[in-house]
Amino acid sequence: MREIFKQEMQELGESLVTMAGHVATAIEQAATALKVADLTLAEQVIDADNAIDALENKIDDLGISLLARQAPVATDLRVVVSGLQLSATLERMGDLARHLAYVARGRYPEPAVSGPMKDILDKMGAQATKVGTQVHQLLETRDMNLAAAVEQEDEILDALHRDSFQVVLDDSQELTRQEIVDSVLLGRYLERFGDHGVSVARRISYLVTGDTSNAVRVPHESAPSDEAR
Repeated sequence: MREIFKQEMQELGESLVTMAGHVATAIEQAATALKVADLTLAEQVIDADNAIDALENKIDDLGISLLARQAPVATDLRVVVSGLQLSATLERMGDLARHLAYVARGRYPEPAVSGPMKDILDKMGAQATKVGTQVHQLLETRDMNLAAAVEQEDEILDALHRDSFQVVLDDSQELTRQEIVDSVLLGRYLERFGDHGVSVARRISYLVTGDTSNAVRVPHESAPSDEAR
């Protein structure tokens, strides 16, 4: 029975890593589709979201089964509960990438926005892609330096998001009503993607360090994590 429990716990972790990999790919492709008005890429992101949703369902079923049948305690309980929370967060990140793709598809063959706003959204897309990649690596390695990096990338996203509002509110920018709506929505989607990345980073920090605060703690090199004890 214990061997089955270990196998299922390993499956839970591996499924989360796979899900994060799909999310990282989705945000990269969605950002590119927006940048270059690529219809095929946008549709790939939309279609691939089904795989992310299926993984969330698999992880939820596995987590609930573990709680019901194995009654895990201490660190194991923390891992299972965190896995359920992480799957929900990753699913939402996938949805945000899909929302970007919807806008890219809806405005094809033209880019959704142009001029200074496009420059800002392109930068936000690049930053969100960094967050997606780091989240994937973080779930693979549980490296707290990566968790801190996710927070730093999110701060850049937040600053770019504020810049986007300055462009929208600038009367000298000749934005159509559709461009204004798209600019606000796209900026929000990208900013929220970063926020969810921070949520993942803090959840992993909790798993590694046991710290219940919201701050990401980067352990001293000589201090072993919970997993190493």
